[in-house]
Amino acid sequence: MDILLGIAATILEQLQKPTLAFLIAGMVLAAAGSKLAVPDPAYKLIVMLLLLKVGLSAGISVREADLVALAVPALLAAAVGIAIVLLGAGSLARLRGVGREDALATAGLFGAVSASTLAAGMAMLDDAGIASEGFIGALYPFMDVAALVTAIVIAKLGMARNAAAAGAAGGTMALGGGPRLGGVEKGLVPGILAETARSPAISALLAGIGIGLFARPDAVFDSFYEPLFRGLLSILMLVMGMEAWARLSEMRRVAHAYLAYGLLAPLVHGLLGLGAGVAAHHLTGFSEGGIVLLAVMAASSSDISGPPTMRGALPGANPSAYVGTSTGLGTPVAILAIPLWIALAGWAVG
Repeated sequence: MDILLGIAATILEQLQKPTLAFLIAGMVLAAAGSKLAVPDPAYKLIVMLLLLKVGLSAGISVREADLVALAVPALLAAAVGIAIVLLGAGSLARLRGVGREDALATAGLFGAVSASTLAAGMAMLDDAGIASEGFIGALYPFMDVAALVTAIVIAKLGMARNAAAAGAAGGTMALGGGPRLGGVEKGLVPGILAETARSPAISALLAGIGIGLFARPDAVFDSFYEPLFRGLLSILMLVMGMEAWARLSEMRRVAHAYLAYGLLAPLVHGLLGLGAGVAAHHLTGFSEGGIVLLAVMAASSSDISGPPTMRGALPGANPSAYVGTSTGLGTPVAILAIPLWIALAGWAVG
């Protein structure tokens, strides 16, 4: 009974946080027939500012870290982010009735990282007296960006294949008209990668990372981007809530698939992160606390960088699928699982 009460309390706490509260408010407004709308140019500006902030924060974190000690866990974190998306592409995206673009956007958010969940993990480690590396925060962008870019590339690759197949079926030349290797047109994957890098969402994210890494934008970051961030994110979530309500009917037939994924994926992903942390421990002496936090990052799902990135790069994906599943289900499970990762990490290095 205590466990059930704990789960209910955690879910209620998540509902009261701005990310979900504004999303739900948008859904309520849409359900009531509200005419509220954010002009498209303003919306695009909000998304650009949000992603520049996320990129700047990531670049500054990496710049200030010990790059030698960071290298191995950073590469493992990126590998975990990519693996989570590939798992989603091989599981959720293959279920009947689940849209592939929706599934990949959901997997991308689950592969990315929740800053609030990571902060909760750090607080629990402090309470338990377990130390961790000072550069742990710098691992965030490696897992985050790797997962988001992988999800977007796979989704766009699938859309390009479908477009090429439709063109061929209609008697027109397939995309590019070039030779094909293993069923994939030669040059298609590099083209998709280049297109993804040039897309507004990823361009803003990469620009922020580059500026944060190679310049000194701390003053403008602290005075402009950081104070605006939460307010801009709340507007984004309000708009996404209205969109989610308009497309909620698309999920009714497959809601059970997202429910199962939201409840089980954080545990599977956390085990991947735990395994990567144990590998880093044996390779470089990565700490017990570091192992726990790598598992926490892998188990979490993005509530900050992910939604605007997916909205900008995959506008056809359904927000009620990827935001509802990740923030509404995945986040509470990830937070409740933190004691599990503490116990397993202690056993692994004990």
